[in-house]
Amino acid sequence: MQTLTIIQPDDMHLHLRDGDALKAVAPYTARQMGRAVIMPNLKPPVVSVADALAYKQRILTALPEGSTFEPLMTLYLTDKSTPELVREAKAAGIVAFKLYPAGATTNSDSGVTDLFRLIPVLQEMAAQDMRFLVHGEVTDAEIDIFDREAAFIEHVMKPVLQQVPDLKVVFEHITTADAARLVLEAGDNVAASVTPQHLLLNRNDLLVGGVQPHHFCLPVLKRETHRQALVAAVTGDKAYKFFLGTDSAPHAKSAKENACGCAGMFSAMTAIELYAEVFENAGALDKLEAFASKNGARFYGLPENSHTITLVRQEQTVPANVPYGNEVLVPMRAGQTVAWSVRY
Repeated sequence: MQTLTIIQPDDMHLHLRDGDALKAVAPYTARQMGRAVIMPNLKPPVVSVADALAYKQRILTALPEGSTFEPLMTLYLTDKSTPELVREAKAAGIVAFKLYPAGATTNSDSGVTDLFRLIPVLQEMAAQDMRFLVHGEVTDAEIDIFDREAAFIEHVMKPVLQQVPDLKVVFEHITTADAARLVLEAGDNVAASVTPQHLLLNRNDLLVGGVQPHHFCLPVLKRETHRQALVAAVTGDKAYKFFLGTDSAPHAKSAKENACGCAGMFSAMTAIELYAEVFENAGALDKLEAFASKNGARFYGLPENSHTITLVRQEQTVPANVPYGNEVLVPMRAGQTVAWSVRY
């Protein structure tokens, strides 16, 4: 039986929700990840230091007894964010601000309408050595949904990097060859998180044979050529610029299987196992540890985790659903198998 022991990984892009939903999903991540960068798009969003610290305490309370999991808190960037808020956040141990272009994804109604008006805020982030996390899509009605990421690169990302060249940017959940190329060609102040779904699936998995609501996420799945480009990037010569960020985003089954289904895939149950499949299929299992456990920590200026986990080449069947408050949640690969298991 093949085994692989790696430094305990970190999830550099995670949605934990709140209330009963938080209590339902947090233990899955805490079981295999040492830390996670927590997304701030709650209702209402996490916009102040007080909001973030209170949310962190709710996360810690939701963890299993004895858990050493550490949530890394972020603030939701809005049109009203200020350089003073950046300094306050830095002093409180908050690691990043998150850009949601208004209307881009779940709970993004409070998002930024014009990022260029916030250049002084971004300059202060650079001065304070904070990370700027970017949902990289434009939301203009005339831009095709499959082209939103590429348009964002040209109209927003490149001009912002020219104006604030020392800003440390995480291009979140990249989905295209265009985004991979930008990260590869940019300086070492630009990195990217990559999800399991964008490394394993393409838009056929969303649309062929009928719409598959549990494969609907934003940014939406792209062509197979883009998936291949992402795999090449995370296993290539500059793989240090890419790291694990599941974007695990739980929604109740009833909210997914709906006339207006929510965007998001819940992958936290078997996150590291799904990534192991990606790297094994690419003949690059030796690069999984760096992607999962080293690259993100280094980019955020954090020490590597002191514990390890062991993966076993042993097939497991993912449950069809799991409890989620008063409802159920359908995980990624529900009812199907994953080739790897974690030895707990």
